[in-house]
Amino acid sequence: MTGAAAARAETVADCRLWPFAALSAGYFAHIGFFNPYLPLWLQSLGYGLWAIGMLTALQSATRVFAPYLWGWLSDRSGDPVRWLRRCAGVALVVSLGLWGAPQPWWLPLVLSLLFTHTSAMMPLSETALAHAVSASGGFDAQRYGRVRLWGSLGFLLTVVLAGAWFERHGLGSFPFWANATLVLVLLAAWAMPRWRDAPHASASVVPLRSVLRRPLVAWFFVALFLHVLAHVFIYIFFSLYLDALGYGKRVIGALWAAGVAVEVLWFFTQGRFVDRLSLPGWLALAAALASVRLAATAWAAQWLAVLVAAQLLHALTFAAHHTACISFISRHFAGPLRARGQAMYSLIGYGLSGVVAGALGGWVSSAYGLRAVFVVATLVAVGATAAAWRVRQLAQ
Repeated sequence: MTGAAAARAETVADCRLWPFAALSAGYFAHIGFFNPYLPLWLQSLGYGLWAIGMLTALQSATRVFAPYLWGWLSDRSGDPVRWLRRCAGVALVVSLGLWGAPQPWWLPLVLSLLFTHTSAMMPLSETALAHAVSASGGFDAQRYGRVRLWGSLGFLLTVVLAGAWFERHGLGSFPFWANATLVLVLLAAWAMPRWRDAPHASASVVPLRSVLRRPLVAWFFVALFLHVLAHVFIYIFFSLYLDALGYGKRVIGALWAAGVAVEVLWFFTQGRFVDRLSLPGWLALAAALASVRLAATAWAAQWLAVLVAAQLLHALTFAAHHTACISFISRHFAGPLRARGQAMYSLIGYGLSGVVAGALGGWVSSAYGLRAVFVVATLVAVGATAAAWRVRQLAQ
């Protein structure tokens, strides 16, 4: 094949990926307003720090079981798009319950049901996308990044717009934003073609445990858990921390946006850099920089310039780390394990870590203040660096 023909073939292949980009944009547009401003909305409803920590941790709690359920169903049916559409529809209907809380148990129930169904989005869409951008069994980081950046752009748009809106009009319209963004998610899910893999009727007997018991894989999940745990402290408590320090909602939104802006830049250009380090090398570098980022947030947050610099490290502490993890999962969990591998990534990385961060962070912040949460997060990131270095040693 000539160079021109290869370029045309690549262009055609990239055009076929637009539904994945649309879903990514829709889903992260929802996350972009929901996650940063949920703690502030709960605070406006009169909830204390402990309750806010526990309610926001429900998202992670559902990821302990829901992603594996959706992954198992996807592996058995070979049709992740069908489950994406169903979960998007149910999530939209459930989000209408955010408008009222007639009983104390109502909001926890609504959030639990909502998170159970939105938790299907990332593992199932990543399963389909990783398969679509793999060529000859290899993970194409450049094409993956060009699709995934649309999710970052969706997040960037809503985190900025919502911050400006809530600054001016208050947080009473939070449920409307949830409804509107989930409409986008549902439309994007229905725009996707029915991507199908060969159904695996025997998916339940595929030896997932044998893969998880490999030392390299086991240490990868230890590093993943600690790395994401450090970041979940940011996701839950960063907005509250900045608000307590006197920063306005526009500044809070702008700081979130700065991190996402460099995330977009990384996803767009990562094809130039990913081959310069091994996958374990990227994991170790991302964790080391996360330690620096969190230490700066804990001890120098009174200086806006330091906060901006810390947020700019998000390009590597999140984006480069995420690509390395997806590539690792795609390499070690293939065929009938594909969706369940992504589910384990979501379960351990964003499920267990989120539960721990919500409970531990809620207790630490109530007892010692919000700055102490980021001191703990710094120590966790140091542990993630050590675990990632062990992965690097085992991979040699």
